[in-house]
Amino acid sequence: MKDQKLTLSLKHEVLEKAKKYASDKKISLSRIIEFYLQSLTSENEKDEFQISPFVKSISTGTSVSNDLDYKKEYSDCLIEKYK
Repeated sequence: MKDQKLTLSLKHEVLEKAKKYASDKKISLSRIIEFYLQSLTSENEKDEFQISPFVKSISTGTSVSNDLDYKKEYSDCLIEKYK
């Protein structure tokens, strides 16, 4: 299926943190948002995947704990994705 464009309005601080997160994880911000929206709209629980605390914080506007191990979260996500 062909990708379509979408314009979003986000708080500057949230957007900058999200861009840095995506860059650090070597994944596009578009894909992070796409995965999140897929999880929200999934009708099949098996298709659901774990959403990182950072991505959850983007949607809720809350902050992420400073002691969060991003590398572990990311590797756990990849392990689950490729089971």
